[in-house]
Amino acid sequence: MHFDEALDFCLGKPGAWEDEPWEGNVVAKVEEKIFAFFGPESVGLKCGNNRDEADEWLQRYPDDAHVMSYIGRSGWNTLRLDGAIPDDEILEAIDDSYLTVVSKLPKRRRPAGWDDAPE
Repeated sequence: MHFDEALDFCLGKPGAWEDEPWEGNVVAKVEEKIFAFFGPESVGLKCGNNRDEADEWLQRYPDDAHVMSYIGRSGWNTLRLDGAIPDDEILEAIDDSYLTVVSKLPKRRRPAGWDDAPE
């Protein structure tokens, strides 16, 4: 999977939009909340509600999944886009990150159609 494909998938989510909060760092947001951080060959996602859940990615893909700096303790991982992780698992991880972030927004600020996203 390439950067553009992953970003397009993110931006296809209800209420999703692209931002560049730091020069050269693209993120996908819903409302003001980031659900995906993009690097040239990776995507940072919320991969679990805690570090233990997110560590499953590290065990399955030790060369292609890494704890994100600073926010990793909260279940965020960096997943390599062009490595051993199958595209369908990357897309599922994006779905999960999006759903986790949106579900924590106040109900009145959740985008229409968000709960129709795949589970």
